[in-house]
Amino acid sequence: MAKKLLDQLREELRLKHYSYRTEQAYVDWVRRFILFHNKRHPAEMGAPEIRAFLAHLAQERNISASTQNQALSAVLFLYREVLHKEIEPVLLSTAKRPQRLPSVLTRQEVLTLLEHLSGTFKLMAQLLYGSGLRRMECVRLPIQDVDFEYKAITVRDGQGEKDRIVPLPETIIPALRLQIERVRLLHAEDLAAGYGEVYLPDALAIKLPNASRELGWQYLFPASRLAIDPRSGRKLRHPIDPAALQRPVRQAAQKAGFQKRVACHTLRHSFATHLLQAGCDIRTVVGAHGRAPLMGHKGVQTTWIDTHVLERGGRAVRSPLDF
Repeated sequence: MAKKLLDQLREELRLKHYSYRTEQAYVDWVRRFILFHNKRHPAEMGAPEIRAFLAHLAQERNISASTQNQALSAVLFLYREVLHKEIEPVLLSTAKRPQRLPSVLTRQEVLTLLEHLSGTFKLMAQLLYGSGLRRMECVRLPIQDVDFEYKAITVRDGQGEKDRIVPLPETIIPALRLQIERVRLLHAEDLAAGYGEVYLPDALAIKLPNASRELGWQYLFPASRLAIDPRSGRKLRHPIDPAALQRPVRQAAQKAGFQKRVACHTLRHSFATHLLQAGCDIRTVVGAHGRAPLMGHKGVQTTWIDTHVLERGGRAVRSPLDF
């Protein structure tokens, strides 16, 4: 019996190691594309129908340019990878994203913001600012990628599926050690109850069959409850919900009386800005023609410094949280 189209789409996304969030988004956009055209099979449609769907999203649903581009990527993935049908790029165009200047806090504003946070959320916010992590990078950070000896954090499979090393703020090392101890105790309880696994990509799970139960692979910021993994059907310990971090950061900004818009990403922008203000080489922070070692952007390959030789993490850059 032939697989349903959406099941084929899910299978291709998993074979190409797309994240579960992306899988959910792509499947939803393809479903909406099909429903928009009264359940016609995509094999019977092409560029004109795709353009009509995108126009509907932009003009009637008033979605953002980035969301419109995600919808286009999802539909094109379906045609290219599942239906094996190429859509001429010239027949379609991506929406132009508006160029907006990011909101940035002063160093004093960052400290004030952190004073209005507490516990785990404060520690996570300190990592966003002190190490320049993206919110999802912080949420999914495993214990083993925190290196106290070299004061560095390894960010694996960041944007563009590239690894990078960022500085670990010395200021929060005691708090991080306490957090790891909390995770160790929680993990011990999970193991005693017959659980204790975290999600690992299929290839890694096959190569290291016992790794998912090891402490080093546990998330530094785990969810409070076990949950069923939608892909494997097993009961796992997932990371904390990213939205759970966004809310307290915004609430802290309101309590501090800030007039500017503040979100988790604001702390990351502030990280880069304050390093540049402190005299850090711009090529080290944001890159020149390749990928940036600290921010993880695309661009000019800069020379990597061996952090183990220097005995300093994150390209020997001192975290702004330690200034």
